[in-house]
Amino acid sequence: MDAAEWDARYARSELVWGAPPNSTVVEYVHGLDRRLPLQADGTAAPMRALDLACGEGRHALWLATHGWQVQAVDFAQVGIDKGRTVAARLSRSVRSRVEWTCADITDLDAAGVSGPFELILMVFVHLPPQERRQLLHQLASMLAPGGMLLVLGHATRNITDGYGGPQDPTILFAPDDIRADLDGTGVTVTTAREVFRPTEGADAIDALVVAESVEPTA
Repeated sequence: MDAAEWDARYARSELVWGAPPNSTVVEYVHGLDRRLPLQADGTAAPMRALDLACGEGRHALWLATHGWQVQAVDFAQVGIDKGRTVAARLSRSVRSRVEWTCADITDLDAAGVSGPFELILMVFVHLPPQERRQLLHQLASMLAPGGMLLVLGHATRNITDGYGGPQDPTILFAPDDIRADLDGTGVTVTTAREVFRPTEGADAIDALVVAESVEPTA
């Protein structure tokens, strides 16, 4: 789907994905701020997050309510506008922590996205393998020391054994595909597994990979 198709989809209902964040994202990100390395002066590291393909902003806004400074990027202007509308109902301090950017996530340089980030979310982003690999290499280079990259999407076998999601196997992935994509980037994969997600039908099968940048040694 292109940006115009996503704009049309977002325009058809109030919130396509609902307001709450994905439970797997919450499980792995909650408390990350307490695990980040201290800076050289002993103060806490900044909490900067990049939310790719943010849609209507459910993850960006959840992070902002927990003190993160978030750059939320999506190519669908309608999704971005809906995120801003939801944010308008929140406190000024939360609203001020989200920078909304309407841009192509496969061209982050043009969007002015450079990092570093303590957290990068690539949640339900489905690209052809070569584009996905190039993007993941760029994202790995944007991680701050001790930062986390979380990749979550519809697993390849969701088509045959799960429920819903894209039916094009060329854009889906298994955990091992993401692990291979990240090979040679310098990040350490700490989690690579499938996640069963309840839906209105059967369980959907998601692929989850969590990777962390290596802290420099003294």
